[in-house]
Amino acid sequence: MASSMKFTDCSPSATVRLFPSARTRFRSSDGAVLFHRLLDRSRPAFPRTFVSRSSASTLPVISASISTQSTAEVIDGKLVAKQIREEITAEVSRMKDAIGVVPGLAVILVGDRKDSATYVRNKKKACESVGIKSFEVNLPEDCTEQEVLKYISDFNDDPSVHGILVQLPLPKHMNEQNILHAVSIEKDVDGFHPLNIGRLAMRGEEPLFVPCTPKGCIELLHRYNIGIKGKRAVVIGRSNIVGTPAALLLQGEDATVSVVHSRTKDPEELTRQADIIISAVGKANMVKGSWIKPGAVIIDVGINPVEDASSPRGYRLVGDVCYEEASKIASAITPVPGGVGPMTIAMLLSNTLTAAKRTHNFQ
Repeated sequence: MASSMKFTDCSPSATVRLFPSARTRFRSSDGAVLFHRLLDRSRPAFPRTFVSRSSASTLPVISASISTQSTAEVIDGKLVAKQIREEITAEVSRMKDAIGVVPGLAVILVGDRKDSATYVRNKKKACESVGIKSFEVNLPEDCTEQEVLKYISDFNDDPSVHGILVQLPLPKHMNEQNILHAVSIEKDVDGFHPLNIGRLAMRGEEPLFVPCTPKGCIELLHRYNIGIKGKRAVVIGRSNIVGTPAALLLQGEDATVSVVHSRTKDPEELTRQADIIISAVGKANMVKGSWIKPGAVIIDVGINPVEDASSPRGYRLVGDVCYEEASKIASAITPVPGGVGPMTIAMLLSNTLTAAKRTHNFQ
């Protein structure tokens, strides 16, 4: 495994900890959590995270602002995801008590990739933790595309399944787009169906679902009370899964958005103009401190292994952004791990709940 990794480090020592205790605090005060719509009220509201009526008053207010300070506030994705799961748990219970329906999520895993199996296992645990019913199909690496499509068709027709997720990547002999497009748009809780992405791109249209990782990025900004309207935002990476929908969401929030990709000239200069940076390029520590404007807010989606002899595994996980440098310049930043990752699964649960509510017209 180590031979295939791209090892880089931006700290003076390979053993520097990513999460110094002095940086793990965030501004908070007593009272209810600030819950925001996913998008500006001047536009149609996209599917949003549900708020638990019973738990909202017991959670702390989270806030952060775009300002210059000596050490960046940590945007704690684990904490926010925990709050969202509590809200979803309450809503699932309320729905079950009111109409006897339990949301259901089906996950299809093809092959024996350890990382994919871990992701699926975590999603199953997350479903159980909030009361969502989970259905799982494990298929061998050499199965046919038709077999996968047959399971998708069965889940499309199953009224107890409200969301369908096909774990990516798929084996090379399969056409990924054919399989993703086969998922009913009403059950496309990953938000990858072209009609959902198309609606996300069009003003005045409303997607049934927003892709989970970019939705989680925007939710973090909202939960920390970080303004987006009128800000300059840079998205690093243009994948269909994260970069492109993240840019569309920011644009829908009235940010002025630039996308940095592999053909961008002088990406450092462009990124340095940003008030908000979302990095989803998958290159360890690519974004250095010199790329960041003082006071910027950073959402780091990257999860990359770098060599670390002090770790029992021989490596540690870091983001696309050099945390050691960025945390001294930015006003707020997500850690890796513990930032965007937990939010992705929380948004998947939220989308599944949304699907069930929509199907049964439950408010």
